[in-house]
Amino acid sequence: MLTRLAIFHGRVRDGQDTAMRRYVEDVLAPLWRQFDGAEEVRVMYGVEQDDGGPEIPLILAITYLDRAAMSRALDSPARYESRDLLPGFFETYLNGSLHHYLMDTDTDTDSGS
Repeated sequence: MLTRLAIFHGRVRDGQDTAMRRYVEDVLAPLWRQFDGAEEVRVMYGVEQDDGGPEIPLILAITYLDRAAMSRALDSPARYESRDLLPGFFETYLNGSLHHYLMDTDTDTDSGS
């Protein structure tokens, strides 16, 4: 399994915390959940961080069975639609940047206890 992370770095614009979350939940997340080939879609909101650590208000984690599934997702209409909305998202809600990371996902769910 592979998990592709979209890490939204930066600071939420003043007074936009609630509106940003609502926009993500109402507009972006439904599109992300339509990505063809996605096994799991998780949207996480920053709560706190280490002192001096980078501000990460939002992380999108999408898990795929393999690279072929991920390729289908990256070529899906919902992906292009959500990507086209990001400039306005940053302009309105977030002073920051977006970085992607591809991670090999440990599928062992045994916690060892």
